[in-house]
Amino acid sequence: MTRGRVLDVVGTLARLGLAAVWLASGLLKALDPAQTYVAVKAYDVLPTDGVSIVAGILPWFELALGVLLLLGVGTRAVAVLSAVLLLVFIAGVSQAWARGLNIDCGCFGGGGAVEPGQTQYVQEIVRDTGFLVLAAWLIVRPRTFGALENLIGRAAEPGPRHSKVG
Repeated sequence: MTRGRVLDVVGTLARLGLAAVWLASGLLKALDPAQTYVAVKAYDVLPTDGVSIVAGILPWFELALGVLLLLGVGTRAVAVLSAVLLLVFIAGVSQAWARGLNIDCGCFGGGGAVEPGQTQYVQEIVRDTGFLVLAAWLIVRPRTFGALENLIGRAAEPGPRHSKVG
């Protein structure tokens, strides 16, 4: 197997892995919008209207990112959006930790206040940093197997035209 094919396999695994993350987290949030509101509110950084907007949009935005990555449409652009969102999540968890809040991130459903000593900030930041690495890979090298954008790109490539003379 050539180096390029190995890199394509790694990219495909990164794309599908990140798609699974967004699909799982978005679906769990979408299934329980009231708990998603509680989770967003627990960060204590947005006014009530902002909490409602973020809690209402976030699950569907995550699901859209997941579907686009799963299909392989706009992989680099979706990876950039993923990286930005992951940086926001890392910043949110970091500020909650720095401020001494006792919350569960709500990253995969649930969320909100927890008992002192029950926070998992380090694990959440490390996990999101791992997801950020997947997004960074796709920003640098978005070529993957099975992506629809590969088919679309091939259809648009100029090439010899064959016509039947009849």
